[in-house]
Amino acid sequence: MSKKNLLRLAFLLFLIIGTILIIRQQHEMPYQHNSGLVFGTVYNITYQHDRDLQKEIEAELMKVDNSLSPFNEQSVITKVNRNEPVELNKMFLDVFTLAEKISQETDGAFDVTVAPLVNAWGFGFKQGISPTEQTIDSLRQVVGFQKVSLTADSKTVKKQDPRIMLDCSAIAKGYGCDVVAELLKNNGIQNFMVEIGGEVVTKGVSDKRVPWRIGVTKPTDDTISVNNELQTILNVTNKAMATSGNYRNFYYKGGKKYAHTIDPKTGYPVQHNILSATVLADNCATADAYATSFMVLGMEGTRRILDKHPELMAYLIYTDDKGDYSVWYSPSMEDKIVDN
Repeated sequence: MSKKNLLRLAFLLFLIIGTILIIRQQHEMPYQHNSGLVFGTVYNITYQHDRDLQKEIEAELMKVDNSLSPFNEQSVITKVNRNEPVELNKMFLDVFTLAEKISQETDGAFDVTVAPLVNAWGFGFKQGISPTEQTIDSLRQVVGFQKVSLTADSKTVKKQDPRIMLDCSAIAKGYGCDVVAELLKNNGIQNFMVEIGGEVVTKGVSDKRVPWRIGVTKPTDDTISVNNELQTILNVTNKAMATSGNYRNFYYKGGKKYAHTIDPKTGYPVQHNILSATVLADNCATADAYATSFMVLGMEGTRRILDKHPELMAYLIYTDDKGDYSVWYSPSMEDKIVDN
C-alpha cells in the first residue's frame, strides 16, 4: 500500500473514531432541568450540557425584564411610558421594531398600545358590566401603534399623545424564549427546550432521544384549571411555538361562544369563533405576536396572512355552527401533528 493511501486510511480511521467518541459523549452527557418564575409566569428549560446554566439563564431573563416589563419600575418600557428620558437598549429596539412590522403586516390586529382597552374590558367582564361607549371612545384616542414611532437615530420613542402606553406582554415571553435559546446555542448546546408561560423554542432531541413534542391544550370552561385535556400534540423540533387564547374565559352571544379578545381598531371584543391560535415559526417572538393577531383577525383574516407568509404554520381551535369544537390547520402543519 502506498504512503498516500496509508495516510488516507489513517485519516479515515481518525474520523470514524472521533465520530464514535463524540456520539458516546453526547449520549453520556446529562440533561439539565431548570425552572422558576419570570414575567409573572413559570419557565421550564431542559438542555443537554455538562453543567447547570441557571444563573446565566436568569441573568438573560433579567435583562429582558429590565427592558420590557411594565411592572418593573426601572425598566426601559416603564420609563418610556412615564415619558422619562431613557436610553433605548437593543432588546427594547428588537421587540419594538418587530412589533411595528407585525402590526403593519396584520393591519393593526397586533398592537402593543391596546392595553388600556384590554384592561377596561377585563374589569368589565369580571364585574359583569361592559365599559360605556364614551369610555371606549376616550381610550381609543390613546390606542394605535401608528401613533408611536422611533426617532431617526432610534434613541427615543415619539408619541402623538403622551398618555399612550406600551405593553409588550403579547410578545415578551416569546422574545424571552429566543434570548435563552440564543444563550444555549452560544454555549454549543445542540439539544434543548425552552418554555416560558406556554411559549416554546426547541432544538435537537429530548432526553428520551426523540423529537420534542408539545401539547396544545383544549380550551374549556374549566375556570379552576383542573382539566388540562390536550387537543393534539405537535412535533416542534427546531421550531418555535406560541399559543394565544382566552382559555377558560369566554363570553356567550346568540348562543355562540367567543374568546375575550379585543380588536384594537374598534375597541370592542371580536366576534370571531376562534378560541385558540397556535403558531409555529422560526423564532418565538414572531410566533407569539402572530398567535395574538390571529385571535383578532378570525379565520379569513388568518388565512390571508398565512397565504402571504408560508413560513408560518397555524393550528386553530374554533367553535362551529353547532357550538362544537372544530380544528383548522395549515396544510404544512400536517406532518407536525402527532397521533395522541
